[in-house]
Amino acid sequence: MDMNDLVIISVDDHAVEPPEAFIRHYPEGKKDRAPKIVDRNGQDVWEWNGKVYPTIGLNAVVGRPRSEYGMEPTRFSQLREGCFDAKARVDDMNVNGVLASLNFPTMPSFAGGVFVAAAQNDPDEALLAVRAWNDWHVQEWCASAPGRLIPMCLIPSWDMDATLAEMKRMSDLGVHAVSFSDNPANVGQPSIHNEYWEPFWKACVDYKMVINCHIGTGARAMHPSSESPISAWITAMPISIANSAADWTFASFWQRYPDLRMALSEGGIGWVPYFLERADFTFEHHNEWTFADIGKGMRPSDIFKKHIISCFIDDQFGVKNLDYMNTDMVCYECDYPHSDTVWPNVPEYLWASVNGLDKDVVDKITHLNVMREYSFDAFGLNGGRDNCTVRHLRELGKDVDVSPRVGLGGLKTDSMDLIGKARKPVTSGEIEKMFASA
Repeated sequence: MDMNDLVIISVDDHAVEPPEAFIRHYPEGKKDRAPKIVDRNGQDVWEWNGKVYPTIGLNAVVGRPRSEYGMEPTRFSQLREGCFDAKARVDDMNVNGVLASLNFPTMPSFAGGVFVAAAQNDPDEALLAVRAWNDWHVQEWCASAPGRLIPMCLIPSWDMDATLAEMKRMSDLGVHAVSFSDNPANVGQPSIHNEYWEPFWKACVDYKMVINCHIGTGARAMHPSSESPISAWITAMPISIANSAADWTFASFWQRYPDLRMALSEGGIGWVPYFLERADFTFEHHNEWTFADIGKGMRPSDIFKKHIISCFIDDQFGVKNLDYMNTDMVCYECDYPHSDTVWPNVPEYLWASVNGLDKDVVDKITHLNVMREYSFDAFGLNGGRDNCTVRHLRELGKDVDVSPRVGLGGLKTDSMDLIGKARKPVTSGEIEKMFASA
């Protein structure tokens, strides 16, 4: 097998909503209430429902030299066009050898947490925003490239009747993925063990929707201290979802919904073998007094391997230990346009990890698992496998400019501004202060 013969599908990327995204999909007579971009002190910020959200380009630093990375570009002019323009995104996918991409929101937060919080005071307004985002994402973003951009929806999770109605509406439009908090109890909603979610689990099965839980949507990596290097927090961020993974693994609803699937987005896979070993040890050693209800004859590792999709960007250790996982439930993620992405060199990085594996395993984790679990006919939509390979896509993208874009600016700490000079490590406290002042 050759690197250029790979077919690569990413189950975790991000779209930055363009300024008119919401307005175009709000009902007539209510468009003045839609989230809109306003200029505030030279920054593009979202204004909605009486609040300001300075997250137009959260960590969307793709295309910059690493020395100019930061937490947040603050104007659309500081972003690579592929962040918010679907045609430009496809161009960037071509040069990156990536066939298809599933994209999480930016302004609403990855699981729509902004709308969930707003619903506490104004559920009707929050519902309008959820529906508008879904319509923009499905009818504009994804519809512009049906074989390249995989649709996903948000739900008005504070209202189960509205949630079920929106899932039905999205299913009718061909959506097979839904974004959801990895720990809704952390955002003021019932835990996943609460009967409140029972109709949601059933709807996910009925509509063949994969539940996608991105890191940071419930459980979050803790800042060790304000003086801690921010590198410590960035390192722990993916692994922070392991706490939620344990919560999901020991849930009882899997017994009632054997076809239910969820994905741990941007969590990596290197920690999974130890996690499964520990989960099984815990169950075998303690269950005579803890009475965990996971099903007769089942071990926690059996539950995880059957129901939970794990994903990786660059995880050579994890790939070397695939024998301890279920290769039918491992997928690739690119994380475009955030700072963990290896754009435009995904094939090179991925090949360094998977070269030497059996071809059938490589095909599973690069595209076949996604196609099956997300009901996504990549080959049919793109005219056959030959049109889906790294070789073909890079030929399409041969004229795409990938040269670094410098001097674009954005939110930075004092330490970050001292590029090229002796500087101290950026700390957690500096990052928190930066966002507090944004």
